[in-house]
Amino acid sequence: MESITHDRIALFADNAQAIKKGFTWHNTMTRRLAAFLYAQVDKPVDGEYIRQCYMLMKQNTGLFSMFRGNMAICVAAMLSLSEDPQKQFDETLKVYEMLKVEKLRASDYLAVAAYIIAEQVKPGYQQDAVTRTRAFYDIMKKRHYFTTGQDDYIYAAMLGLSELEAASGMKRVGQFYDRLKNEFWDKNSVQALSHVLVLGGSDDSSAARVVELRNAFRARRIRLDKSFTLPALGILALLPVETETIVQSIYQIQKSLREQRGFSKWSVSAQELLLYAAALVTDEYLDSEDKGIVSATISTGVTGIIIAMEVALIVTIAAASAAAASS
Repeated sequence: MESITHDRIALFADNAQAIKKGFTWHNTMTRRLAAFLYAQVDKPVDGEYIRQCYMLMKQNTGLFSMFRGNMAICVAAMLSLSEDPQKQFDETLKVYEMLKVEKLRASDYLAVAAYIIAEQVKPGYQQDAVTRTRAFYDIMKKRHYFTTGQDDYIYAAMLGLSELEAASGMKRVGQFYDRLKNEFWDKNSVQALSHVLVLGGSDDSSAARVVELRNAFRARRIRLDKSFTLPALGILALLPVETETIVQSIYQIQKSLREQRGFSKWSVSAQELLLYAAALVTDEYLDSEDKGIVSATISTGVTGIIIAMEVALIVTIAAASAAAASS
């Protein structure tokens, strides 16, 4: 395991413990995601600054705003890592309203999609990205009506930010989907996986690489082919690294994470742990100049993809918990 990855694992664990102090009553998984965002940029978590950004969000939104929902601490953490949190949040709110004008529904997914667009597009140029986001989403919905929903907003935004043309880009998504739909049971996750492969500019061989990796992981009793982790398998398939090297890296990092305080199997699910392991492995090979460079799209999009998967996992568990509490 690369020393930089070892250090990030330790920092991630320390950050996860530190952020608990200031946000005790907030979603545990969201706190961990915020802690991870800091670890990815090799920074100790700044709980007080995150709290300031959280209060900034509360002061600029209404009581029922999605920016006060499940992902509030995550968005506050992203704001705290930006150069100008107030400006960044103002632009995020502006993009969020643009997306709602396009008749995309208010949700945690839309809030994160708005942040991603506002972060990457200069003020005054955001409408084109918003329009393209809607265009990609419309084609998704037309082709896969029952599997396309709010959980696809973040992928639609990332595709909208790419240089892909909507029709040809989604045709490419469809080709990967058709190739892989019989390999995995969760068709919604196959759709997300196909989005990741297209965002990475992958060629036809990537589908076979995904299956090869799936089989290699299964042989080690690692299930990256489940609902929330399947898109991460797509990220790993794009790395210019031997299959066995990737599998061994995931195995070692997963094991190392489990050994950290607060990361036992009783505290962190196997799927959530694997998402972080996949992100750390990807970062490891992006940081290693002698091991090749992943395409710029994936290099800049890994965090967005991991966030998309985490949001899906967090929102699903939060909804299940709320349903159980009301029954």
